[in-house]
Amino acid sequence: MEFLAELKPDTAGCVVADLQMPGMDGMALQAALQKVGSLLPVILLTGHGDIPTTVRAMRGGAEDFLTKRAPRTELIAAVQRALARDERERTECARLLALRQRFEQLTDRELEVLRHVVQGKLNKQIAADLGIHERTVKLHRTSITTKLNVHSVAELTRLVQEARVL
Repeated sequence: MEFLAELKPDTAGCVVADLQMPGMDGMALQAALQKVGSLLPVILLTGHGDIPTTVRAMRGGAEDFLTKRAPRTELIAAVQRALARDERERTECARLLALRQRFEQLTDRELEVLRHVVQGKLNKQIAADLGIHERTVKLHRTSITTKLNVHSVAELTRLVQEARVL
């Protein structure tokens, strides 16, 4: 399908597709979008909807599933929800990417120290585990908190969980 071939990863918006299009139906398009990693929300329209198909579409991530006879206001509301969802997801992806980039600034040794810190270990324990001086652990911790712009172990632990880096 030409649409998929020209789709760029940063394409914003939403897709409104007929469930029974020639060539590729709406469900296949929805699956193809997911396969290529597209975040575009999908709204499916049909003249022949049934409950199992609706359930499959919604479980597949469709924003909405409407009949072709649905009032125009319902379609417009579905498109507005889909566009809002797209914006939220893009904002969240950009935030996580920026957060992961902060973690990429850490050296291998800082990441080792970080693993121990988020496990709640004391500097003395970390030093013993890594075979380094306690003062070196303190320097690494300072570097980690500076690079990640955090001020507490709790905040550091939350960022690690959020970024899923360890």
